[in-house]
Formats: sequence, structure tokens, C-alpha cells
Amino acid sequence: MSGRRDQHESEPRGRTEPKLGNLDQLDVPPRSASPHDDDPPWPDTNPDARRWRRASTMPDHPRRGWLVPVLVVALIGVVGTAWIEQNRLRNLLPRTELNDVLGRAQQALAAGHLDGHDGTSARELFQAAVALEPDNDMARTGLHQVGTAELSQADAALQAGQFDVAAQKAAVARELLGGGSDVDRLDQMIATKRASQVQASTLVDQAQQAFAAGQYGGEHGAGALYRQVLQGDPGNAVARHGLDQVGDALATQAQKALDANDGTGADATIEQLAALQPNNAALPGLRAARAQAHQQDSAALDAALQQGDAALRAGRIDGPGDDTALAHYKAALALSPDNPQAEAGLGKVAQALTVQADAALDAGDTAQAGKLLDHAAALAPKSADLAAARARLQGMQAHKAAPVHAAPSNDDQQPAAAAPPALTPQQSEQVARLLQQAQAATQRGDIMLPPGNSAYDLYRNALAIDGDSAVAQHGLQALPGVVQQLFNRALAAGDLARAGQMLDNFADLSPGDTSQNILSQRLAGAWLDQADRQLSQGNRAGAAQSLEQARKLAPNHPRVLDLSARLQSGS
Repeated sequence: MSGRRDQHESEPRGRTEPKLGNLDQLDVPPRSASPHDDDPPWPDTNPDARRWRRASTMPDHPRRGWLVPVLVVALIGVVGTAWIEQNRLRNLLPRTELNDVLGRAQQALAAGHLDGHDGTSARELFQAAVALEPDNDMARTGLHQVGTAELSQADAALQAGQFDVAAQKAAVARELLGGGSDVDRLDQMIATKRASQVQASTLVDQAQQAFAAGQYGGEHGAGALYRQVLQGDPGNAVARHGLDQVGDALATQAQKALDANDGTGADATIEQLAALQPNNAALPGLRAARAQAHQQDSAALDAALQQGDAALRAGRIDGPGDDTALAHYKAALALSPDNPQAEAGLGKVAQALTVQADAALDAGDTAQAGKLLDHAAALAPKSADLAAARARLQGMQAHKAAPVHAAPSNDDQQPAAAAPPALTPQQSEQVARLLQQAQAATQRGDIMLPPGNSAYDLYRNALAIDGDSAVAQHGLQALPGVVQQLFNRALAAGDLARAGQMLDNFADLSPGDTSQNILSQRLAGAWLDQADRQLSQGNRAGAAQSLEQARKLAPNHPRVLDLSARLQSGS
């Protein structure tokens, strides 16, 4: 065997790779074009070449058959992914027209140009984008943003009183947002505001009518009606102008009262003006003029009161002329109506007249006593002393009307005095029952009320039957002391309204008692303390009411003036 063969035999058995040998030594003639392209271009003489050709021309279907299913699966996945992500993929593609519409829509939204009919509003542009691409998220989100902005502008229009604008924008918001609780709430508020607007129009008409009739103050006056409109609609220009007109009219009215020396009318008008317009420009001048007039009135008032007291001490109680106690006290009331000292002076006059009536009864002059008691009743009709004296007078008149018993036959003896008429058993029982009821009413504190069942009325009813009843007279005259005790209890408990009732009862029962002024000052101080607390707590309405109660009791109290100034200034 040749060495070449031995070499192949010496190699290990296994896969034999095809070898082409030295291609330079091949003398292969050029291949000519032939219709038999599959024919071998050279003779099949070399074994290696034959093996190579066999390997290269062998079909590969058995090895690459698995690629077809893989490619099909991949194709299906690509198509499915493209379908699912079509919006994202679509956004990756250049869309000049859609992007331009969306950009202009965002600019219109940022500029607040939400809706319109010229094609440039945010709503129109976003809707155009939806028409180009119905499933575009940016366009749908933009329309929702436009709806939210419309809702916000509707709320702002409502607060500004533009109800029609608010309703229009709320309708657009409902259309874009598909309704919702916020839209429902806004619609309800618009309806409420419109209803109040109708009411405000009615109130304005009523206020204008009241102003034309000269009714400026009071609950149904023009000022109060205009204030009611402004409370519901602070921006109502008609009501504000009307309130200014009322303020000017009140200022003019107050000045006229000052010029006519009508201090009471001036005070009332100034207070009305201050309540309606605390910052009215005419108030400082009016208050200064009133303060000066008040000083003059106070001097005249003090003089009238002093002269009344002097006349009362001199016994000039009543009668013709201007130098009597009654005349001076009435002059004081003309300067200061409801003045406690002047009213107490009238009570003193009534008390003095009652004392004179008792003296006339002691002298048996029932006619003069009747005149004096009638005069006293005109000044203090509920005086306990007056009621007791009136019962005594009625008893004496009944005695005089009784038949005179004939005396024994003796020419030197005068006819016997009339004996007091005896009470029937029924009358005695009735008087006893009335006295028992009166005592029970006194213990309950029902002094003057209720009518007919009060201690005062029950004692008087008993005296009407038995004018000489010492129990009834003593019980009636003791009522002022009981009232003072009840006053002290109510004041200590902070029940100022109850204390005021007892003070009024005391003034009725004992009109000339000097302790009445002391009780008035104490109650006025309690009302001022309460007004001070209420003002500190921000309760201006309550403070004003408490201050008014104190002013009625002590109009010249320094704290009344101080609190009034604080209340008007808002401090």
C-alpha cells in the first residue's frame, strides 16, 4: 500500500469532512449556458468532489421544517400587539393635523376660552380632535377639563350675581361631564339665588314705597327693608343707593329736631341713623350738636326737678300757676320723657294728695277726700296707699248712707251716728276667701299680674266688700316691701327681666318712694354689665338690647354713653 493510503487508515474512524484539495490544480473548463442548469459542470471523477456535490445538492427540508410554525406564531403575536397598542403606535406616527388641533385646544383651555361658535374655543377644538380620532385619550381628557373649568366659572358667576351666565355655564358643564353631584349642587344654588333675587326685587319695591311715604325707620321702614335686601345680596346697587337716601333723610330729620329743641326726637332719629349707617358722614356733627343741647337740657331738667322738690316741701302740691310741685315735675317730663326722677316726682305728688285725702277722711270731709283721691289716681292709679284710702272712703260713704237710728226720747241728745253696715255671712265668707287667695298670690310673687288673680286685685276686691278690713288694708300696703324682696332675689339670680317687672310693680305701688331711684340704678348697672359681656363676645344685637334697657332706667349714666359709643364704633 502507498503511504497516502496508510495515512488515511491511520486516522481515527468518525465523521469525514469533505475536502476539495488544491483548487489551483483543477483544470475546469468554463461552464457554458445550457438549458440543463442542474447538470454537473464537471465530470464526476473525483470522489471528494462527488461527496461535496452530494452534500451541497441534498434537500434541507427535514432540518428546517420547524421554522414555519414559529414564524406563524410570531406573526400572530405581532398583529395582536399592534391591535392592542394601536393608540400608542398611532401616536408614534406623524399626525400633523391632529397634533395641531390638540395644541390649539390646549392653548385655548389655558387662555380660558372654553366655549364659542367660531371654531377657536377649547371645547370646539377638542371635539374636532375627537372627530378625527374618536378614541384619542388626550382629546377626551381635554373635554373633561373644559367641563371642569366651565363648572368653576359657573360658580364664580353665581357668586357675582350673574345668574343667567351661571346657568348657561352649568348646562355646558353638565353636558361635558355627564352630570354629577357638583353640577346638581350648583343648579340648586342657582335656583335658590334666583328665588332670593325675586324676593329682593319685592323688598326693594316695598322700601321705595316706604321711603316715598316718609317711613324711614322701624321694622317696616325703608331703611330696614334695604338692609334686608343687602343681607341677602351685598352687591345690590339699588338697595345700597336706597340706604344712602334713607341716611340722608334721617340726618336731615335729626337736624330739624335739634333746631326745634326736640331732644327726644333728635335722639331717636340719631340712633336710627347710627343703626342703619354707622359710618354716615353726618353722624359726628349730629352727635356733637346733640351733646351740646343735652347739656343745656340737663341743666334745665335739674332745675325743674329741684324746683318741684322745693314746692313739695313747701306744701305747694297742686293748684293754679306754674310754681307747684306738679307743674315743675311735668316741666321736667317735657324736657326728658320717661325720666325716672320726674316720674318719681309725680308719684310724690300722688302720695301727698293721698295723705291729704286721709286727713280729710279723718275730718269727715268725704267730698274733699274724694276729689283729692281722684286727682291722685290720675297720677298713680295703682298706688297701694291710694287703694287703701279709696276703700276707706267707700266705707265711710256706706256708713253715711245707712239709716240713722232714733235716739231715746230726750230732747238734749243728738241722733245716733250711723252704724257700719253689718256683713252678711256670705260676704264675710267671700272676704275670707279673697284674703286667703291674696296671701297665696303674694307668696307666689303674683303681685300685679295676672289681672283679677293678682294679690293687688284680690286685696282690692276684699276691700270693696269690707272697706274696714284691717287685714286687707295691711296686706295691700305691705306689697311694696314684698316687691323689693322679689326684686333683690331676681337681681341676684341674674333674671334681669323679672327684676324689671318688680321694679315696675314697685313704681306703681309706691310711686313716691325715694328708694325707687336706687333700685333703678342697680338694675341699670346689671343691664350694662350684661351689655359689656355681650359686646366682648361679639353679640352686638344682644348688647344693643341690653344697652337700651339700661338707657331707659338711667339715660344719663356715664357707662350708657360709653357703651353706646363703643357699640356704634364697632369696638
